[in-house]
Amino acid sequence: MQRADVGIVGAGIVGLAHAFVAARAGRSVVVFERNSRALGASVRNFGAFWPIGQTPGVLFDRAMRSRGAWLELAEKAGLWTQPTGSVFLAYAPDEMAVVEECAARAPGWGYQVEALGKGATLRRVPHANPDGLLGCLSSATEIRIESRRAIPRITAYLARELGVRFCFGSTVTRVEMARIGTAAGESWEVGHAIVASGDDFRTLYPEVYASTPGLTRCKLQMMRTVPQREGFALGPHIAGGLSLRFYGAFEGLESVGALRARVARERPELDRWGLNVMASQTEGGELILGDSHEYGPDFDCEYRQEVEDLILDHTRRMLSGLDLRIADRWLGTYAKLTDPSAPFVRHPAEGVAVITGVGGAGMTLSFGLAEEVCFELGITEHAPVPPVGAG
Repeated sequence: MQRADVGIVGAGIVGLAHAFVAARAGRSVVVFERNSRALGASVRNFGAFWPIGQTPGVLFDRAMRSRGAWLELAEKAGLWTQPTGSVFLAYAPDEMAVVEECAARAPGWGYQVEALGKGATLRRVPHANPDGLLGCLSSATEIRIESRRAIPRITAYLARELGVRFCFGSTVTRVEMARIGTAAGESWEVGHAIVASGDDFRTLYPEVYASTPGLTRCKLQMMRTVPQREGFALGPHIAGGLSLRFYGAFEGLESVGALRARVARERPELDRWGLNVMASQTEGGELILGDSHEYGPDFDCEYRQEVEDLILDHTRRMLSGLDLRIADRWLGTYAKLTDPSAPFVRHPAEGVAVITGVGGAGMTLSFGLAEEVCFELGITEHAPVPPVGAG
């Protein structure tokens, strides 16, 4: 029988965030991962810390508390990060109306945003396509983080500096407090158990997932270009008008309705595939482009050429001077709740937390959420501190 204060199932960003918070509080931590490394949604995303996408209130506050953890890890774990902020480029009057309304109202909710005209936008984003450009919403708080490299670096830091034990290739088949058992016959005695196994709703506590309304899966489609020419710098994380209809930060704006109605009327295929066209540059100079959203309990494995063509078409409308030869394509899935303001945190037994449903915002919300869960379980002694600004 082996022992740890905290046992965590899942080595994606949600599991790593809880390991970080618990270990930093002086707890002994073991993390179980059924694969040889993290392979799920945590390494299949834009690589963006994205508070501008979060609904005002609980989610935005949680994101801004997470920001401090990312900056700490960037220094201590040697992560590649770029606090470039983000822009939402507007090419239609209804998109610019959302930009201007958001810039007028969102600072009162804590967001650091401003509306820029065409000239200022081109200075902020030199590669923006000037044809038809009206302006942009500029946000200061976003950070570029290349997730496929960040996740293993965080894992190595937790093991090396904080003494976290990782058991890769180890499938947890039962959690019976205070014991965790694996398919290989290992048995661990733990004080608390955190199940953060992503969109796996069948292995552990399937009855808990089945009894939760509004919990589903999302399939996304993304791609990575070849490295851009030497010296190329995209600048901030790029989003477009389609993103203004997508994120919770814009839900309460009166002008969003007209934008959504126009897209639905003129381009129904964009709603059919849930397109949200964005671009971010990696440490190696490639561009990550995406993405689409299909919802349901299960999916086929088809990579859709139609979706890729739509993403590339909208990317060309927003940005110029890019090398859009595609080097990699992939599909991802994540768990999503109908109401994202209340992430799936359930306690099926004393000392156990089952966590999922952070949607596509795991890189943005996980550390703030981990602070809350660890305090609630008694793993940490102090309540999460109020969020701070970008500084």
